[in-house]
Amino acid sequence: MNIKKVTEAKKEYIDLLLLADEQENMVDKYLERGEMFILDDNGIKAECVITKEADGIYELKNIAVKPDCQRKGYGKGLIEFLFSYYTDCKAMLVGTGDSPSTLNFYQKCGFTESHRIKNFFTDNYDHLIFENGKQLVDMIYLKRER
Repeated sequence: MNIKKVTEAKKEYIDLLLLADEQENMVDKYLERGEMFILDDNGIKAECVITKEADGIYELKNIAVKPDCQRKGYGKGLIEFLFSYYTDCKAMLVGTGDSPSTLNFYQKCGFTESHRIKNFFTDNYDHLIFENGKQLVDMIYLKRER
């Protein structure tokens, strides 16, 4: 498993990012200011974009694992890599929808609920967002502190 930083042509990797954030103009809001990493294990299996929000505070804006590669440790491996890469990271935030499987994944990675942004998905996306048959309305922020 090899994780490397992508510094140029980040849009070449957009397809996988769109699995986690399905509206491209929303991805565009953080893609260039964020740092992108890809996880290669005989082909790209996962990728993520992270931004620095303040001293020691980072936000995982997007993490996506190919559907046939999920539940194999790639997502968790990327998150653990980020904590080792950003040695100044005191807290990492991640915003997600109210999907039990996604929330469970982050909880298994050591995140706990921090706060919510009401109507985030309905106010910021040009279409309704559904995950596992459930409409996403509020953005749930989770935090993992070091």
